[in-house]
Amino acid sequence: MTTQEVAGKFYDYMQQGAFTKIYTELYSSDATSEEAPGSDWPKASGLKEMEEKGKKWNDMISEMHGGTTDKPVIAGDYFTCFMTMDYTGKDGKRVNMEEIGLYRVKDGKIISEQFFY
Repeated sequence: MTTQEVAGKFYDYMQQGAFTKIYTELYSSDATSEEAPGSDWPKASGLKEMEEKGKKWNDMISEMHGGTTDKPVIAGDYFTCFMTMDYTGKDGKRVNMEEIGLYRVKDGKIISEQFFY
């Protein structure tokens, strides 16, 4: 798939809440994930570490109230999406988060993701 095709499927799956499909169909098994500088989250390498990172994130959430993903912007091997999340953490604080996700595609698969918030 081209970067445009991967980005299109990524967007469609995000609209459906099909997060498992995103990781199983669109990501390379050795992809990397990196959070914003200063984050408590380490860089994850490979889908197994990314899954563990996701579980840690989910364990912090008490309730999801909503979220959005805008249509991707594509440039060469990269695409970005503006995303929002509205959630209450287990600490009882409600958070409205905005972030930019930057994704790199190689050989038809996402090989890296990086978040800025």
